Amino acid sequence: MSHDSVPQDQGPAPRAGSRKKKAPRKRRRGLKITLGIVLVLLIAAGGTAYWMYRDLDNNITAVDIDSKLDEKERPEKLPTSGQNLLVLGSDSRAGAENKELGGGGSVSGARSDTAMVVHIPEGRTEAVAVSIPRDTLVTRPECVKSDGSTMASADRVMFNSVYSQVGPACVVKTVEKMSGVRIDHYLEINFAGFKGLVDAIGGVTVEVDEPIKDSSSGLDLSAGTHKLNGTESLAFVRTRHGIGDGSDLGRIGLQQQFMFALLKEVKKQDLLGSPTKSYKIASAATESLTTDSSLASLTSLAEFARSMNGVDPSTMETIMLPVEYDKADPNRVVAAHPQSDDLWKAVRTDATIPESAKKSPATGG
Repeated sequence: MSHDSVPQDQGPAPRAGSRKKKAPRKRRRGLKITLGIVLVLLIAAGGTAYWMYRDLDNNITAVDIDSKLDEKERPEKLPTSGQNLLVLGSDSRAGAENKELGGGGSVSGARSDTAMVVHIPEGRTEAVAVSIPRDTLVTRPECVKSDGSTMASADRVMFNSVYSQVGPACVVKTVEKMSGVRIDHYLEINFAGFKGLVDAIGGVTVEVDEPIKDSSSGLDLSAGTHKLNGTESLAFVRTRHGIGDGSDLGRIGLQQQFMFALLKEVKKQDLLGSPTKSYKIASAATESLTTDSSLASLTSLAEFARSMNGVDPSTMETIMLPVEYDKADPNRVVAAHPQSDDLWKAVRTDATIPESAKKSPATGG
């Protein structure tokens, strides 16, 4: 294996023998939403008042994806008006503010802790998000780095290492290669920054089915209802050792739950009735947001969000990419076939995703 192909780990996942085979309990309808969609809907929630926040445009970071990709090598656009978004949750744990969360305060760079392909079919009345576990082994294609140099293709690279090694454009290229799905837009949310958004809206309420105690993230919650502040929310979306089998697969469910809880809190806010609070929330949201160049303004985001007004969050569905434990390294997972093939085919063709494509061998179904 070449040096480039060495996975950038963030701590070992549990060995195969320690994993529980119990399938995760189905979450009630509606607990399936992505943070990217939350932020887009938040900006749209101001309706005609979005013009008030034009001076916040500079908060949004733009990244030029298209210039680093060869159009000839990319999948074709959907033959319909459907759209595909790649939503990343990046996580930098450098700095003193993260010491209390087990970040160490000395970690450099950022990592892609969450990745979802959000598919919005033609008609834009429903949506589905495909979560890609960060521990998935993938083939990273040849990519152009930010300094203009080229990084050679490598096999068996851990998915979340692509972001830290090469950058967002390479993540887009990797997803397109592994799925055959054309990515129309890119949204990235900085988890360390979004805790300011949680504090701006007054906290987020979550239901915890079983106690969660994770010394790594600092999270210690009893079973029941909890209103989390920004720091606690950040620990909640980061935790992995205090739930399930301690792998990334269990954390995905918590992140999905939290995203929907955040959306519910946002929808409770009287944004039009309180311009000061609305501005504070919008400022926190945009400071943690990076998009592709075509979306990097409040005007563009609001226009895109208004085109999604028909999407009912209660019908949105999040599916984990079907994976199975890697035979050579039981601490990693690989895409399961034919389930993953059927899933990506449905996304590519704007078709209904078959039930068989929603089952993941690594979680027992």
